Amino acid sequence: MTYTVVWKPGAESALTQAWIEATDRRTLTEAADTIDALLRASPLEVGESRASPTRILVVSPLAVYYDVSEDDRLVTVWAMWRFREQGDER
Repeated sequence: MTYTVVWKPGAESALTQAWIEATDRRTLTEAADTIDALLRASPLEVGESRASPTRILVVSPLAVYYDVSEDDRLVTVWAMWRFREQGDER
């Protein structure tokens, strides 16, 4: 059974801004698509738990905080940021 993934406006705006500023837009698009797919399929089996119900998921170069409502089969992404790995010049 799949989950519905909803991005809060702040997380969606952060993703949009990261994409606008990126020189590697394809990489960001692929990471965001992967995040959506993982969260739709099995949000409690990916990432790491934080204070309940919050979890964190990293798909380089993006990371998200999200909450899972099992009863509603709903995942809410409420924060997104881009991180730079050591040696990453982008």
